[in-house]
Amino acid sequence: QVPVVESGGGLVQAGGSLRLSCVASKNIFSINTMGWYRQAPGEQRELVATITTGGTTNYADSVKGRFTISRDNAEKTHYLQMNSLKPDDTAVYYCNLHTIWGMDYWGKGTLVTVSS
Repeated sequence: QVPVVESGGGLVQAGGSLRLSCVASKNIFSINTMGWYRQAPGEQRELVATITTGGTTNYADSVKGRFTISRDNAEKTHYLQMNSLKPDDTAVYYCNLHTIWGMDYWGKGTLVTVSS
């Protein structure tokens, strides 16, 4: 069973919105932080946003005020609402789960393309 599955990527015009979803396998326990990272062509993977079990959020400066991360602990699901998208947001977005035991799980990524 795939541990983490993302969905919701696609092509959108600048100024538009997309919502990404990430569902964790029922076999993953003790999840602490859920997050989203992205990697643009030729660039290193970077943090987009994270959210802890208690709801504390952290955002990259480049997405503050435009993106919102949320989670449903019971469903082991988290989301990234992306508004006012810019061409610079074009990247493959990866879902991440970090457990209290220090283990990390990554999704395979979902492509977000923002056209100008």
